[in-house]
Amino acid sequence: MLINIRDEFPILQQSVNQAPLIYFDSAATSQKPRRVIEAISDFYSQDYASVHRGVHALSDRATDAYESARVKVQKHVNASRVEEIIFVRGTTEGLNLIAQTFGRQRLEPGDNIIVTMMEHHANIVSWQLLQKEIPFHIKVAPINENGELLVSDLKKLIDDRTKLISVVHVSNTLGTVNPIKTICDFAHAQGVPVIVDGAQAVPHMQVDVQDLNCDFYVYSGHKIYGPSGIGIVYGKYDLLEAMPPYQGGGAMIDHVSFHKTTFLPPPQCFEAGTPNITGAVALGVALDFVHDVGLQAIASYEQQLLAFASEKLSTIEGVRILGEAPDKASVLSFVVEGIHAHDIGTLLDQKGIAVRTGHHCTMPLMQFFEVSASVRASFAIYNTEEEITQFYEALTSVLQLLR
Repeated sequence: MLINIRDEFPILQQSVNQAPLIYFDSAATSQKPRRVIEAISDFYSQDYASVHRGVHALSDRATDAYESARVKVQKHVNASRVEEIIFVRGTTEGLNLIAQTFGRQRLEPGDNIIVTMMEHHANIVSWQLLQKEIPFHIKVAPINENGELLVSDLKKLIDDRTKLISVVHVSNTLGTVNPIKTICDFAHAQGVPVIVDGAQAVPHMQVDVQDLNCDFYVYSGHKIYGPSGIGIVYGKYDLLEAMPPYQGGGAMIDHVSFHKTTFLPPPQCFEAGTPNITGAVALGVALDFVHDVGLQAIASYEQQLLAFASEKLSTIEGVRILGEAPDKASVLSFVVEGIHAHDIGTLLDQKGIAVRTGHHCTMPLMQFFEVSASVRASFAIYNTEEEITQFYEALTSVLQLLR
């Protein structure tokens, strides 16, 4: 384990059902280090006020903290300018914002967009909602049995009516890492912009949006040790500048009359109303934490955990791992022949082990693998090989009971 990292997470110092908590559900949401928890308390105790519009000291301090967090996000993903960073509630809201502004702007009846078989529901339903108003087509790029995207097949789906590609960077169910830079290269060669769901990528690897050359990149703060209710949309500035506002209200306006309203430039025009100020500030602290630990150290350690867990599970009779791509993040989904995932998860919880069970908001992917649900164990920097060994022993015991 990375030195003393576990001590930074107060929630892990407890027992569940008379057993030490083993938290293997970080793909759903990560736990929070002490400095993030304290940052939330300190901000509410000392600096909280509405941002941007006040002339008093508290408002100035809150505004500085809020906008400093935006700068931290800009640097974290290497956006070319801070105005390319929009604060939203999370990845889901970010994808909906893009669909309802950029997508609505570009798509006409008979056009098409491309997604992949491994998309989270947020990157499917947001487009289907728009599809009810504009009858465009949604093409689905296939995957193979290892859970790898068939990139050559995706490329063949592009035609002269393709207006965008929206693709997940890392599958939340399979852990598969998709070759985003390659996709952006061939998509842009044909004039097609690329939107990336980075919710599961940002916690596990360095993301450089300029190097990827994606047009939009979206992620959630709660996946990367920050609080819930805060997320990020990165967009190339020329695209943001041409997009209409997503919501109307205070903070995003230049001038309002009963006859006409004019709007501030990005990112303000996309941040209507009082934002999640504390969430943004705490996300900035979470990013500081990640940089202090080191993204390369995090990635290397999590890969060690993934390899150890994969080897352990592969020895259990009847276990089928979903997603065995050579390049994957620390997500391990599996099914057991003849046993429902929910039963496994329930009995593991009785032993203090938290895993995810269900379709993981990827029902089409479950249908591809011909299963209704899977068990998902996902690992983060606060997990250990000892915990994985305990998980393996508990799982073996649970399966003996259920068979």
